[in-house]
Parts: sequence; C-alpha cells; structure tokens
Amino acid sequence: MTPQELRACCLSQNGTSEDVPFPRSPGLTVFRVAEKIFAFCALEEHPLKVSLKCDPEEAIRLRETHPAITPGWHLNKRHWNTITVPELPPRMVRELIEDSYDLVVATLPKPTRLRLDRP
Repeated sequence: MTPQELRACCLSQNGTSEDVPFPRSPGLTVFRVAEKIFAFCALEEHPLKVSLKCDPEEAIRLRETHPAITPGWHLNKRHWNTITVPELPPRMVRELIEDSYDLVVATLPKPTRLRLDRP
C-alpha cells in the first residue's frame, strides 16, 4: 500500500478529515472523524507506518501474531498499534483502518453517529 492509497483509505471513511496539527512534527498527518483521531502517520516516512486505535485485547493478539504490528510509539500504547504498512497485506491494513475508525465512531454522541449513518 502506497502513502496515497493509505490516505485515500482513511479519507474514504464517512465524515473524515485530514490535517497536520502538530507544529513540532510538520510531517505527521492526522485523520479524524468528528474531531477525534483514528489514524496518524508520517506519509513521507520509509518504511511507511500508521498508528491506529485498537481494542486493547485485540491489540495484544495482533502484536503477538504479526511482527509488523507494535505498540503505539506515543503515550497510550494500550489502545494504539503502530503498523509497518509494507509488511502486511493491503487488505489487512484497510481492515485495521476501518476497525480504528469504527472504535472512534462508537464513542461519539448518538446524534453525531446518526449524522455519519452509524446508529
């Protein structure tokens, strides 16, 4: 999966936006739904990596099964995984992005979820 395909996958999720909010990390792109982050990555980094939200138990299972999946590099390692994108099949990366998005959407207020067509 290329950086362009990763960006397109993140932005294909309903109601998402992209920004670069951290002045000290100008290469760090953030993908949000309703102002909540579900993915972030440095699109110019080689190898390409993306950090995604994950259920804590599932995060552990994925880390044990796939060497390309490690704890998030930032503070909340329990709920975030960092994925080395080229080392996994594109379909799996897409599914992990969708799972991250769904986890974040599930925490949104009901009116917001309804606007996203997610009851």
